[in-house]
Amino acid sequence: MQNRVAFQDYAIVACGTMNMELNHLKDSGFLDARKILYTTPGRHEIPRELESQLIRQIGIAKKYASKIIVVYGGKFCYVNADNPNRDIDTIIQEQEERGIRISRIKATNCVDMLASKQERERISQGKDVYWLTPGWMKYRHYVYQGCDKGLANKNFPKHTGGALMLDAIGYYKEVMKSNPEKILEFSDWMGIPMEPYSVTLDRLISLLSDEISLAARAFEGNARLQGPESAEGQTSKLASGRD
Repeated sequence: MQNRVAFQDYAIVACGTMNMELNHLKDSGFLDARKILYTTPGRHEIPRELESQLIRQIGIAKKYASKIIVVYGGKFCYVNADNPNRDIDTIIQEQEERGIRISRIKATNCVDMLASKQERERISQGKDVYWLTPGWMKYRHYVYQGCDKGLANKNFPKHTGGALMLDAIGYYKEVMKSNPEKILEFSDWMGIPMEPYSVTLDRLISLLSDEISLAARAFEGNARLQGPESAEGQTSKLASGRD
């Protein structure tokens, strides 16, 4: 793990697809947030529901902390066909108010939270791979809601490199040991072979830590603009952990 950062003054709002990875960080003692809240996995299939749940969970998070980190991707997690200019960052910004800071980790989707584009290019070695995380399989009925076998046969086989599950928590191995039929069934439904690729949680840790660092720099910048006396007070407040 990287240098220790503290999340005691933060609440986390995340897509339920990532709950296994985030709970692992919580159980390890790294993610010591005041509260971690989840939306239903796979709501990118129903943007209106995603927006409603995200707004509701951010509202609840405000009751626990004045600093909130949203664990959602940007480009692919929310697509509003009726209003393409309205993206997930717009929704988040609309929830900000005086005394409340909300930021989103810098990732395009949950796959990108576990391996960067450059890392995936290295792993795939030029093959057309269908990337997924353990949550995509565990919550497949949410993630692939409305995708029947016919639609699956149309979309997945074009990934000639098969499917690779970026697994940082040992999920694939656990399922293979306890219920291997689940993996075979999922692979058969997709119509392509699926294999695990072991990764660490270092990238997710780094993305979360970056939000703490950005918040601290913004805090210090605002304090300097307000003058020496205010800066001294703000620094004291930050050190004490008061909101």
